[in-house]
Amino acid sequence: MVYKTLTKALLIASMSIGLSSGVCAADAPKLKMGASDTMLAFTCVGCHGNNGASNGPAIPTIAGLSNEYFIEVMKGYAAGTVPATIMDRIAKGYTEDEIKQLASFFVSKTFVKAKQEFDPKLVKAGGKLHDKYCEKCHAEGGQSAEDDAGVLAGQWTPYVMNMFDDFNSGRREAPKKMAKQMKNMMAKEGEAGLHALSSYYASQQ
Repeated sequence: MVYKTLTKALLIASMSIGLSSGVCAADAPKLKMGASDTMLAFTCVGCHGNNGASNGPAIPTIAGLSNEYFIEVMKGYAAGTVPATIMDRIAKGYTEDEIKQLASFFVSKTFVKAKQEFDPKLVKAGGKLHDKYCEKCHAEGGQSAEDDAGVLAGQWTPYVMNMFDDFNSGRREAPKKMAKQMKNMMAKEGEAGLHALSSYYASQQ
C-alpha cells in the first residue's frame, strides 16, 4: 500500500516537472488513481505559479475564481470552444472529476493581483467604461468571483487583452449580455476603450 502511494506521488510530481518543460497533461495517461486535490494541482504550477498565482504575463492567475467559472472554462478548453495555445490539449488530459478537484483546490486560494505597469492617464476613463459596460457581470470593479464571470481586476494585462480579442473577433463565444455590451462599447470607443479598460483593471493592485 505504501509502495502504491509513493508511486502515485512520484507520477504526479514527474508530470508537474514535465509541464514546466513544455510537456502537456494530455501526453500522459489520465489520472484515474484517486490523487488528492493538492497532488493534481502540482501539474499546474509550472505555468500558473504556486497556488495558481501566475507570474505572468500572458498566463492568467487561476486562484480565487468561482467554482462554476473554473469548471466551465476547463471544459471549454477540452471541447475546443475556448481558444488556447496548449490548454486545449492539457484540459483533455483530465477526467471530469479531476477538473472538479482542481477547481476545489484553486477556488480555495487567494487571488493575487499582478503588480504591473499601466497607463495612469487611462485609468479614470477605464473605470467609467467598466461601470457602464461591465459592472453588472463583473461586480466590485471586476474583483468579485461570485458572479461566475471571472476576475478581471489585477489580472495580467496581456491575458486580458488576448481575452478581449478572442471575444471581439468571435473566436470565443460571449454570453448574450456580454456580446451586446461589447458590441456597443466597441462601436463607441473602439480599441481605445479596450486599452482604457485594461489599464483600469491593471491599476487594481
